Amino acid sequence: MTKFNIQLACIFIAGTVLTSCSNQQSAEGGSKAILDTVSLSSKNYALAYQDGEKIVATSIDTMKQISFGGATDPAISPDGNRLAYTLSDSAGHRSIWIADMENKSQGELVVNNNNYYQAVWSADGSTIAFNIFNKQNLWKIGIIKADNSGYVMLDSASKINVYAPTWKNEKEIVGQDLTNLYTFDLSGKVIDTKLIAGLIGKDLTIASSNRFFYTKDGNKLIFNAGNTDVLDGLTGPAEAVYILDLANKKIDRLSPKGINVSYVFVTADDRIFYSGAEKPFIQSKIYVADLKGNSKIVVDKGTNPTGALK
Repeated sequence: MTKFNIQLACIFIAGTVLTSCSNQQSAEGGSKAILDTVSLSSKNYALAYQDGEKIVATSIDTMKQISFGGATDPAISPDGNRLAYTLSDSAGHRSIWIADMENKSQGELVVNNNNYYQAVWSADGSTIAFNIFNKQNLWKIGIIKADNSGYVMLDSASKINVYAPTWKNEKEIVGQDLTNLYTFDLSGKVIDTKLIAGLIGKDLTIASSNRFFYTKDGNKLIFNAGNTDVLDGLTGPAEAVYILDLANKKIDRLSPKGINVSYVFVTADDRIFYSGAEKPFIQSKIYVADLKGNSKIVVDKGTNPTGALK
């Protein structure tokens, strides 16, 4: 897939000259991700993904692109105008930043913590959920408004780890602890608990990074999980994308056999983006699919995709 970029020697962001490179940047001292490529197009940003040491935001046809070196966990906002991402420093601290891709400004989310990462936008783009490591050495879910107000750590008093947040809707957040799937309200109260084994059965397995996405109507769950497939040349268990009908408990596979899917993301309008690799499992491609499993490749090289609303 051809990508049309204009390489820049340098560009001004928030009053600072940033040179074109992809070196890892510290999250301390006001450092920012390095904006290293742009292109000229009137198209909207619709997709963000990881490409080696940089993250990329692009239109679906890749005719409009912007990329940042030294960042991970790209999360494009539902309107396609902002990009949240994680920065890590040499001490292993992680923090979340937001870039406005129209005016090229960048700012850090103000959370009193040195280990929070992997932003997930609410459907209206007003709020961000993320993983956060608390003072009791437990993983929790944090939420904060995109304007840096209203920070809350969900379920902060319990002794359980909660991983992999997603939005069920604009007022409810989902997370899991490898045993249960929890639904929280925005105050942090647990309003629903489902046993994961009762949902996915014993032939599928999950890790702390596996996320569960409710469909827009709330009737289905989309997730990636380990399975019993034997893929020649793959080290470790294979993973695929599945959809569960909560009413009849039927699980269907959405990703094709032979593809190991390490990451899945579902937009609030039920488009499914995932990254997967085929034999020899060296390079991942990015796919977009519908709820019936009809899929196509949108990027020939990339991982960890997120998508904007149509």
